[in-house]
Amino acid sequence: MTNDQTYPARLTVDFPDRDLDRVSTLLRLIYALPIVFVLAFLGGTFFGGASDESGATIGTFGGGIIVVPTILLILFRQKYPRWWFEFNLQLTRLSTRVFAYIALMTDRYPSTDEEQYVHLELDYPNAKQDLNRWLPLVKWLLAIPHFIVLFLLGIGALVAVIIAWFAILFTGRYPRGIFDYVEGVMRWALRVQAYALLLVTDRYPPFTLA
Repeated sequence: MTNDQTYPARLTVDFPDRDLDRVSTLLRLIYALPIVFVLAFLGGTFFGGASDESGATIGTFGGGIIVVPTILLILFRQKYPRWWFEFNLQLTRLSTRVFAYIALMTDRYPSTDEEQYVHLELDYPNAKQDLNRWLPLVKWLLAIPHFIVLFLLGIGALVAVIIAWFAILFTGRYPRGIFDYVEGVMRWALRVQAYALLLVTDRYPPFTLA
């Protein structure tokens, strides 16, 4: 099974080994509204899963990423413009920071440009050598098993975050086991996003949280 250290999409979130702010935790959804609006204006509705005819598609963690134009350029020109890649990378990083904040994994407000507590890397592909020009047409279909599993894992993550919310309010600490599970779900989702939406790799995502 593919190791996370070699897969073209990698994610780690710093564990907050300290007491977290209880007031911020209690009011997290309210505190997060401004940065959620920023993501919405950047190109899509936060936490959506839809796409429109213009090609602005919502990724796993939110924000509008360049999908349909990338498919067309890989298909007809076998190119992946570097600035499209950088835009997708930075928007994915921002949306992941926001998701981690909403999931209570930190009490530091998400920055629009600093790495902070989320370390997310995507390998820039050589479109001619690394990407099959026809595969982007069917990646969404091949990824359906992952979408089903992620739906179930996402329900579990939601329950886990609710439990963590109570734990932080009473103890000030995020339970490490719950943190690792939520981080694992985010990592799994990023790999699927890299494969089916960001289109940076043709390597099929592994079925693992690790």
